[in-house]
Amino acid sequence: MSISMRVSEKERKLIKQFAELYGMNTSEYIRKVVLERIEDEFDLKAYEKAEAEFLKNPKTYTLQEVIDSYGEDV
Repeated sequence: MSISMRVSEKERKLIKQFAELYGMNTSEYIRKVVLERIEDEFDLKAYEKAEAEFLKNPKTYTLQEVIDSYGEDV
């Protein structure tokens, strides 16, 4: 699948320079950056959900309590 986007000549040069800095072509670099951003957003949402649940019930467990409950495969 192909996706296109419009950027100024200045932006194109900047993106190309960053891609070359990391040994990638422009397409590879943009793909990497976009996917990392998506992953970061998913991580942030998971953190916010976990924090909200913790604030409702701020019980914590020691490592030994977790092992005793779930086994050593945790």
